[in-house]
Amino acid sequence: MRTHSRIVVFVLSWLAWLALTGLRNLQDVIAGGIVALLVALLAGHFLRTTPRSNPWYRRLGFGIVYLFRFLLEMLKANVHVAWIVLQPGLPIRPGIVKIHSELTAESALTLLANSITLTPGTLTVDIDPERHDLYVHWIDVEATDEADCSRRVGGRFEPLLREVLE
Repeated sequence: MRTHSRIVVFVLSWLAWLALTGLRNLQDVIAGGIVALLVALLAGHFLRTTPRSNPWYRRLGFGIVYLFRFLLEMLKANVHVAWIVLQPGLPIRPGIVKIHSELTAESALTLLANSITLTPGTLTVDIDPERHDLYVHWIDVEATDEADCSRRVGGRFEPLLREVLE
C-alpha cells in the first residue's frame, strides 16, 4: 500500500508541477520529475492511511467531480466576497461557527478543512479530530444551528470527499 501511495503522490506532484510551469523545455519537465520523486519518497506514505472500499476508478471519478465542485464553490464565494467589499454599507455578521463532519479519515478531514479555508469568506481556525468538529470563521454567518452550518459550509464538499478518501 505504501508503494501505491508513493506512486500516486509522484504522479499528482509531477502533474501539478507541469500544470504550473508548462511544457516549455525539457529541463522543466526533468526538474519537475526529480522534485516529484523527492516529494513521493519523503511524504508519499501520508496519502493513503486507510484501506478503501471503492475501486480506484470510482474514486478518481469522484475526485474529478470534487475538483469541479470546489472550483464552482470558489467562484461563487469570490463573487459573494467581492459583493461585500463593493458594498461597504452592507450589513454582514462575521462569526465563528462549529460544523460537524461525518468524515473519519484524517486525510479527508484535513482536505475538508483546506477546502473550506481556500473558499473565500470562510477560514478553518481549529479542528477537533476526536469529535470530527471544525471551527470556521465565516464572513457572513447565515445560520447559527450546528446542523445547518454543517450543511451550508461543509456539506458542499463532504459527500464527495467521503467517496474519494474513505
